[in-house]
Amino acid sequence: MKKAVTAKKASVKEANEPSPSKLIDGRIKELGDWRGEMLARIRGLIKQADPDVVEEWKWRGVPVWEHDGIICTGETYKDVVKLTFAKGAALDDPAGLFNSSLDGNVRRAIDIREGEKIDEKALKALIRAAVQLNASKAKKKPAKRSA
Repeated sequence: MKKAVTAKKASVKEANEPSPSKLIDGRIKELGDWRGEMLARIRGLIKQADPDVVEEWKWRGVPVWEHDGIICTGETYKDVVKLTFAKGAALDDPAGLFNSSLDGNVRRAIDIREGEKIDEKALKALIRAAVQLNASKAKKKPAKRSA
């Protein structure tokens, strides 16, 4: 009986919390400077590249975009907006967008500084490639059995 009450409390709590999209809206507004504008621009490009993207809010306040797994995160720091691709090391980057976290085995990141331009076409291609990679890995996983 306790489990049912706990589950009910959790669902009520979740129902009262803002959606991840609303939290990302709030972060953009809260920043109120070039970083907020850049995060909003990146968000728009991600949605253009993958209309089925799911927005999440993880790790105490990090916008995350997912499709069959994490595509990328959008972190904001004092001097950069960092777009970290969860499986970036496995992606081709012909435009050379990745400029951070280059030594890791899995992730790659794009640090964008104030005044820098985004190669929108290349970024959308990178996002689509990340979605394809996630989808190919999701297809290979065996279906979970229900108990």
